[in-house]
Amino acid sequence: MALHDALGKLQDTAASPLDEAYSSPPEIYTNPDMLELERCEIFEREWHCPGLAADIAEPGDYVTFSIGDQPVFCIRQKDGSIRSFSNVCRHRMMQLLEGSGSTRTIVCPYHAWTYGHDGSLRGASQMEKSKTFKKKDFCLPEIRTELWNGWIYITLNQDATPVAELLAPMNDLVAQYRMDRYIPCETQDHVWQTNWKLLAENFMEGYHLPVAHKATVGQWIGLDDTVFPDETSPHFTWQTFTKSETATYGRAAHGNDYLEGRWRYTTIMPTVFPAHMYILAPDHVWYLSLRPKGVGEVHVRFGVALAPERLAAFPSKQAALKDLVSFFDHVNEEDRFVVEGIFKGAHGALAKAGPLSYLEREIHDFQKYLAAKLCPGNAGAAKVAAE
Repeated sequence: MALHDALGKLQDTAASPLDEAYSSPPEIYTNPDMLELERCEIFEREWHCPGLAADIAEPGDYVTFSIGDQPVFCIRQKDGSIRSFSNVCRHRMMQLLEGSGSTRTIVCPYHAWTYGHDGSLRGASQMEKSKTFKKKDFCLPEIRTELWNGWIYITLNQDATPVAELLAPMNDLVAQYRMDRYIPCETQDHVWQTNWKLLAENFMEGYHLPVAHKATVGQWIGLDDTVFPDETSPHFTWQTFTKSETATYGRAAHGNDYLEGRWRYTTIMPTVFPAHMYILAPDHVWYLSLRPKGVGEVHVRFGVALAPERLAAFPSKQAALKDLVSFFDHVNEEDRFVVEGIFKGAHGALAKAGPLSYLEREIHDFQKYLAAKLCPGNAGAAKVAAE
């Protein structure tokens, strides 16, 4: 099936009511031309999440990321703000920083051109004979950065609507958990062999939890308690569900004196389009931030943080980390098995879309988002698909 036809089917099911909607056609996940369309119409224009602001708590702390082919780093400033810059030296285009860490200055590992936390070029040895060289002309390009409820968001689009405005309808729901106080415990980067949209869709629905996660989180969740918002948003989607009294994670710790009633055992599961999704519980948050590497490969950034009162309940932070990381590694492997299996299945000659459950409401919201960005009627998308 041509990409244009597959996008037409996506548009049709996105326009259908949920009880008549189907999953997306397999070509949406397997057609190589889809990735170029997504790059142009989504990833170069939207907000992306490198992680939690608490990951880089002190001046000089940094974390690297990428938006498409553009390497980026986010770094804490002396005044406490976070700024982001191109992670490419202005001399010979060497990548400056890798992973995460802390640094007093940013030194290129190729010729030692040195930059400050504000992106300014501080030093470049033996350049005095170059008539074209002036330090002030070779600062690192700054990447637009905003913080929202403890998250870092970045974009290449200078005209993008501010994050606080896009996510305003969800603000009160998220803010009550005081997530900006949560203490980061683990961050991991992986590459999974699947299409990024399959992983996003898997994370944003609870229908699979009692089956795919029966050995971990699935045993604590009652699907009948799932609640969806009354109105949809073109920028995000969410659901809530509750955790039983037997849950190891997902209920407020004894020291939590700000959540009341059902919110003490209720988890919010938001997805900020296109590729930031998280599970926010009274005692922890864990998240995925996705970047497609290819049509069948995706960079996965996984992170988890604990509420301070939950962390205080452990005899030591080491003890908390050992159990926490082991548990969520198990959860991630359960998801990996599923989403890599779906990608293989989607290539089958007999693979076809099936009807969505009411519990897959967030997938239908995601389809609406994709259709608005990628389908006929979007002039840029139509041009790329036709080519």
